Amino acid sequence: MWDEAFPSFLIGLREGLEAGLIVSILVATLVRAGQKGRLPQVWTGVAAALALSLSFGAVLTFTAANLSGRAQEAFGGVLSLVAVGFVTAMVFWMRRSARTLSTELKEKVRASLAMGAGALVLTSFLAVAREGLETSLFLWTNVRTAGESTGPLIGAAVGLLLSTGLCWGLYRRALTMNLTRFFTVTGAGLIVVAAGVLGYGLRDLQESGLVGGRGTYAFDLSGHLDAASWYATLVQGTLNLTVTMTVLQVVGYVAYLGIVMTMFIEGVRGGAATPAAAPAATPATGSAAGSAAAAPAEDAVSVKDAAPVEDAAPVEGKAEPARAGRPRWVLPTALVAVPVVVAGAVIAVSDGKPAGSATVTVSERDCGKGFGIPRPGQQVFQMHNAGDKVSEVYLVNPGTGAVYGEVEGLAPGTTRALTATIGAGDYAWRCVPTGGNAVTSAAVHISGGSEVKAVKPVAEDDLQGPLDSYRGYVDQGLATLMTQTQKLQTDVHSGDLAAARADWLTAHLQYASLGAAYGTFADLDGKIDGRPDGLPDKYRDPGFTGFLRLEYGLWHGQSAAELTPVADELAQNVAKLVHDFPAQDFDPADLPLRAHEILENTLQFELTGDTDMGSGTNLATAQANLAGTQELLTLLQPLLDDRDPQLLVRVNAGMKRVGDLVAAARTPEGWTPVDLLPADTRRQLDGATGQLLEDLAPIPALLEIRKAA
Repeated sequence: MWDEAFPSFLIGLREGLEAGLIVSILVATLVRAGQKGRLPQVWTGVAAALALSLSFGAVLTFTAANLSGRAQEAFGGVLSLVAVGFVTAMVFWMRRSARTLSTELKEKVRASLAMGAGALVLTSFLAVAREGLETSLFLWTNVRTAGESTGPLIGAAVGLLLSTGLCWGLYRRALTMNLTRFFTVTGAGLIVVAAGVLGYGLRDLQESGLVGGRGTYAFDLSGHLDAASWYATLVQGTLNLTVTMTVLQVVGYVAYLGIVMTMFIEGVRGGAATPAAAPAATPATGSAAGSAAAAPAEDAVSVKDAAPVEDAAPVEGKAEPARAGRPRWVLPTALVAVPVVVAGAVIAVSDGKPAGSATVTVSERDCGKGFGIPRPGQQVFQMHNAGDKVSEVYLVNPGTGAVYGEVEGLAPGTTRALTATIGAGDYAWRCVPTGGNAVTSAAVHISGGSEVKAVKPVAEDDLQGPLDSYRGYVDQGLATLMTQTQKLQTDVHSGDLAAARADWLTAHLQYASLGAAYGTFADLDGKIDGRPDGLPDKYRDPGFTGFLRLEYGLWHGQSAAELTPVADELAQNVAKLVHDFPAQDFDPADLPLRAHEILENTLQFELTGDTDMGSGTNLATAQANLAGTQELLTLLQPLLDDRDPQLLVRVNAGMKRVGDLVAAARTPEGWTPVDLLPADTRRQLDGATGQLLEDLAPIPALLEIRKAA
């Protein structure tokens, strides 16, 4: 875990020390000016900056959690690039501004003292908030990279605690520290870490589809290195270098590291060659602020500004002698080359392949070459693309087409591992090059071993029938919905808001049963059933429209005159959806996703009460979502039963369990709002829905369209 913790430890230590030095200067300036009574104002600003940083991290996490998988990749990729920009700017800003930081802060504090309490709070807030926001963004990208690992959080916590201790020691004169060297070394380390984050961010953008080149690999060492080995984990955790990287990732990594590191080192040398300004005498003691051994807290940054003996600036007028024998490009080049050399050394010492692996050729001409008669049990095959096209390769049963294992997007000249369990039966390789002809190798028969379960492949034509039926179901449901929204519109126009509330629920439940999850109805879904989240004026914002806006007005005492334009716009948008839906293009591969995504929305928005605008009918909506999911499962049942007969048995039991819990919340007086459910009932409902989602999760993988079919 420490390999994942180190980058966050470095950012926590450096940013924490920067922020701590800033606070030390602010505090010391007040103490020296005899204004100790104003210290609470400084701490108020610091606390506000910390709260803003934590809130920023929470907003990033919440925003990412509410996006679809592809949008999450795009969001994470963009923020990774932003984080790299912030860290790069921070490193160069500290190198450029270090010598004047103390003086500038002191001048701002003195000006704030004359202006009042608010100005001092604002000064401390702005001074600390920049460091906090940078730290929050960079840590968020590291945590996202590490997945479920707690390493980045632990590393950041240790770094921040250590920086706090260092600042306290500097303030109390308990220790001395060469801050010039500290910020130089950590700056270089952060540039290396940022290069890795840049590569990771570019890969996210490729995965999201915003940037091309997803299947164009610069290198693929998965055939030579075990990605789960300690050395691969170490390099990935500290440098964000993986065993498989695209051309764009490598170009971005090398270009950033080479250019930025060279500029940084040139700047450090240029700063060392510039005569240092004579430090001012400390007013309280008259001693030189440049004394590293005795510098007080108020001159904490001056400890760094006035370099100690080993980093002393040359005498004015004399140029620093060049360091013979070490050209300026050596260090940047070494930082780029070292990871490659280390990887090459590991490969040279040990080829890194799992024991017993065999190399199998993937190409139109030699598909399956090198495939002998493997032993029963789990086997690792090194799939090498010897052709000139990106290919997919499947280990199949040649008689039934069932798939035992697969590798997608295998670039020409690269090798990737495929792990499969071999049992009794017939096996062959199926190579499917992009734009080429699919080829199946000669079959081999394996005797002995237990029977191995394989996945029967799904072709696009297999999903076309269920998709056509689903479109028919939605077409019919939309026709009913338009009639219901027109009646709702009439109620509002006539001023009969009691009837409007009843008809609103009928129409809204009809819409919820159609499975409008993750873009099924494109942009119209946001207009028909959008939430006010993120809108400047929330519930009264003109961008808040549709069923939920009408619900808010009907249950918050708004008049018929206020709600008439809302009802009119809703009816118009539903009519537009009815008109547009038949021509909307659907990818058959998206259909299996709907079975999972509808109830994912239910758990996220309905069972939390997030979309309750006053009617308290979230559970009625959940019941309608269950009906929509059941319709999809009925359409997909023949395909699912043919691949996993027990799957729908488990799913149907879960659907009944959740349905019974939801139905129990309906009383003769109406639906119980989610927040009024007994705590035990709510826990049971959340748990049952979560388990149902787990049972539904295999459906997209089982019904994934495979070219092996």
